[in-house]
Amino acid sequence: MTGERADVGGERHDGALVRRVGSRLQAELSGESGLVLAVAVADPSPAELVESLRVTLDGHPVAVTEVAGPGGTRWHTAQAGPGSLEIDYRATVTGRAAPRRVEPVDRIVHVRPSRYAQADLLYSDLLPAGLVDEFMAIPPRERVRVVRDWVRETLDYRPGSTGPTDGIVETLEQAKGVCRDFAHLLAAILRATDLPARTVSVYAPQLVPMDFHAVVEVAIDDEWLLLDATGLAPRSGMLRIATGRDSADTAFLANDGSWLTLTGIRVEAETSEPLEEDPAAEVALR
Repeated sequence: MTGERADVGGERHDGALVRRVGSRLQAELSGESGLVLAVAVADPSPAELVESLRVTLDGHPVAVTEVAGPGGTRWHTAQAGPGSLEIDYRATVTGRAAPRRVEPVDRIVHVRPSRYAQADLLYSDLLPAGLVDEFMAIPPRERVRVVRDWVRETLDYRPGSTGPTDGIVETLEQAKGVCRDFAHLLAAILRATDLPARTVSVYAPQLVPMDFHAVVEVAIDDEWLLLDATGLAPRSGMLRIATGRDSADTAFLANDGSWLTLTGIRVEAETSEPLEEDPAAEVALR
């Protein structure tokens, strides 16, 4: 595969929801670097996907390789640098993806602590004494809403307030953060109460300000239910990008081998019709 990818499909709508999303990233590489991109829409089957991905270095195409990840994640890897890197992705999705089922391995992996969602630390003095036990006493379907609301009320959404390596310890100490911090804390508390929870990066139409967005899926029975502790966008319009334990697995751009400086980022997401959010509704990410 080259740095330019295009899958062409029809423009049939037939009353189905149409979501158009895209992102443009610009960065400077100080030397040769291995890149991992998580900007492409996850496999949306049976929805119709039309997309293009172009990666260039100093204006010249860079070859990329697609790698399948969990939950339909489609990472793209490349070697590039030094020079000016540009990544441009566009996609139109018509219809909705099939709901993803909870697999046996999910019940093992997604109750464990992870790099940024350190669930094992929550029985220390990070939370009020007995709070996790209080959450555990609540039936699961009600518990997820109670924990989501607790996180929303506890944290102040503040752009630029946390760093890229901050986990739930720093988030709780400051009582503020961005969407990834809300997602990490929500996932950690749910895991501490024995509910499998994973983080997901998404394109989120109607998000203000527009950016990549981080949310949580929690396993209830055999379903993954979508939770967003920020409440900043309608869940029914979100499109999955990457799925993992925390943002270490879902970062839109990761690299190794040299210094990378992100110099520009633009994210777009829109739907064919306006959407409304019902906080009480159970929603699956489709």
